[in-house]
Amino acid sequence: MFAGLLLCLLSACGSIEPATYAQEKPVLDLQQYFNGKLQAHGMFQDRSGKVIKRFEVDMDCQWQGEVGTLDERFVYSDGTRQRRVWTLRKTGPNTVTGTADDVIGEARGEIAGNALHWSYVLALPVDGKVYNVNFDDWMYLMTDRVMLNRAAMSKFGLHLGDVTLSFYKQ
Repeated sequence: MFAGLLLCLLSACGSIEPATYAQEKPVLDLQQYFNGKLQAHGMFQDRSGKVIKRFEVDMDCQWQGEVGTLDERFVYSDGTRQRRVWTLRKTGPNTVTGTADDVIGEARGEIAGNALHWSYVLALPVDGKVYNVNFDDWMYLMTDRVMLNRAAMSKFGLHLGDVTLSFYKQ
């Protein structure tokens, strides 16, 4: 009985395909949106929904051909700071890969309509230790200036929490 219940719960967690958003507007053009200066506000919630950390991000973004650089500077509510520099590569009309110093391997993304779906592993520092955490990351272009982002974090298949961001193109 327990195995059947577990199977039902796991199947209910099926993933949404990016193609679900293929007709949504405005259409996301990564090279256009992530170009210039952006600002973001975000939070991390644990699995119970409690807000653990809030943060702001200033971003400088530029593209040269099919390669983009996203320079992110984070300031957390506790005063700590972090920097992440992404290198993005368009690998097809609707696909992109990304690397950064704290990303294990390569992030892989697929764009459809107004949405980008990313999957990657991030080396996440927590209380003096570093944990490799899986990110299932969705970005949705709402207007030509606003993008919403929600990422589910997990380790060993267990949901750890969620990151929510609101990007604003200056």
